[in-house]
Amino acid sequence: MSGQNPVKPSPNGLAASVKAANSAGLPPLDQWNPPFCGDLDIRIAKDGTWTYLGSPITRFELVKLFSSILKKEDGKYYLVTPVEKVGITVDDAPFIAVDFDQAGTVEDQTLTFTTHVGDTTIAGPDFPIRIVIDPETNEPSTYVLVRANLEARLDRKTFYRLVDIGTDHGDWFGVWSGGAFFRLIPSDQMQAD
Repeated sequence: MSGQNPVKPSPNGLAASVKAANSAGLPPLDQWNPPFCGDLDIRIAKDGTWTYLGSPITRFELVKLFSSILKKEDGKYYLVTPVEKVGITVDDAPFIAVDFDQAGTVEDQTLTFTTHVGDTTIAGPDFPIRIVIDPETNEPSTYVLVRANLEARLDRKTFYRLVDIGTDHGDWFGVWSGGAFFRLIPSDQMQAD
């Protein structure tokens, strides 16, 4: 027996561990390899709302802190600190892209997306935009990679703004950013809609 007490995960314990690590910017999650301590009843709903035990986490600073220690491994989401790793549930994507800034035009443009927790990412070859069409409803969901396997789903207004600046390229309608073209829909389907 090591003499150490097992860690019992809790939201307050996670927050205290991250604050103790006191790193500027995003914590170095790739350097932290703590033991798995179990799952915590934290859920990120499809609309980006974080809940604990079914109740919304209303303190933005706490949501922002937790989002900074979020990691995805083998299709599962975790909150990671230097001393513990706990599983959480994510209904769709962990972030919501609530806006973007456009610089330049067409092939020379860059699109900088902002998430509901204040992260920004410039879409490009390393941070692609992708679209998924629901086979039952035919509704599109559009995503942009924010960091290390973590995506943001574009909210409706941001998606419509993206479509407004789209262009045809070959047989596809899509958008340019960071020197890459991201396909949204075949051009002939866009014309039909």
